[in-house]
Amino acid sequence: MKGYHNYEEEIHELREEIEHFKSEKERVRKIVGSIGGMPTINTKLFNTVFLILVVALLIASFFTEGRAHLILSDLAIFFVSLKVMYLVHQEARVNHFKLWVLNSLEWRVNEIAREMREVKKEVTGHE
Repeated sequence: MKGYHNYEEEIHELREEIEHFKSEKERVRKIVGSIGGMPTINTKLFNTVFLILVVALLIASFFTEGRAHLILSDLAIFFVSLKVMYLVHQEARVNHFKLWVLNSLEWRVNEIAREMREVKKEVTGHE
C-alpha cells in the first residue's frame, strides 16, 4: 500500500507542476501581448481606420488632377511607409523578447546539465 501512496503523491505533484506551467505560459503570453505580439482591440481599430484613410486618399487622388493628385498619392504612400516602419519596430521588440527567453532557457539548461554531471560524479565516485 505504501507504493500506491507514493504514486498518488507523484501524480499530485505532477498535476501541480502542470498547473504551474499553464499559469507561467499564460503570464508569458500576456507579456508577449503587451510587447506587441498579439493585436489588441485598439490595434484592430487603428488598423481599420488606417486602412480606410489610405484607401480614401488613393480614391481621392484618382478623382483629382495636378498637384492635388500628387499630394494625395504621396500622403497615402507616406502613411503606408510609416505603418511598415512601425510593424518592423514591433517585430524587432517581439524578437528581442524571444531571444531573451531563449537565452534564459539555455542558461538554465546548462546549469542543470552541470549539476547533473556533479551528481553523477558523486554517485559514481569519479572525479
